[in-house]
Amino acid sequence: MKYKRSLLKLSGETLMASNDSHGIALAAVTTVAQEIKSVVESGAQMAIVVGGGNFFRGATASQTNNIDQAQADRIGMLATVMNGIALKEGFLNIGQPVTLMSALPISNVVEAFNRHKALDCLQNGHVLICCGGTGNPYFSTDTAAALRALELNADAIVKGTKVDGIYCSDPKKNPDAKRFDKIEYSDVLAKKLRVMDLTAISMCMDHKLPIIVFDMFKQGNLLNAIMGETIGTVVYAK
Repeated sequence: MKYKRSLLKLSGETLMASNDSHGIALAAVTTVAQEIKSVVESGAQMAIVVGGGNFFRGATASQTNNIDQAQADRIGMLATVMNGIALKEGFLNIGQPVTLMSALPISNVVEAFNRHKALDCLQNGHVLICCGGTGNPYFSTDTAAALRALELNADAIVKGTKVDGIYCSDPKKNPDAKRFDKIEYSDVLAKKLRVMDLTAISMCMDHKLPIIVFDMFKQGNLLNAIMGETIGTVVYAK
């Protein structure tokens, strides 16, 4: 096993039905939970940072609606809490121990993130779900993923997406777009590739934390990525 402890950056869209434009599909939650459970059963430790794009995107809302970005971002953070609760129930339904923590704690709903407790949960075989972003506006859940991965001493960030890696251009628009098996952080920044936001990429680059971008919707891909097989694209530092 190449990555003993990893952090999965999971988009909110992963929890939707394929024909939906928003919301949560319980079947999708179960599928995601089963994929992650297989990783834990292999002996790896897994934390998750979940986004909220299936409900609300703060940055987009502040640009297209008459709403202050700080307030829009707080709505987005609450959306990630809803996804976190749904994910937790998905794990419990399949018998996987799980702990949910939030940077934006809500009394009687979700507890505050605590690093020492989080590490104990991982070491005891729990899946750790982190929601609420960083708890502050103007930071994306990509940045929250980088922050939590570093706090939890993760070996890698695995980013589950709808595409099978990083391309030189949008493969939906350019059928000749080249997919990278590996790419350095500096090239991601220079080419302005949309992997994660610049703050997250810079944090990972500074700490030499690899990022694996892969297709989350193909069964077994997550486990294969954790095992170190050539799945998707690896972003690395020299």
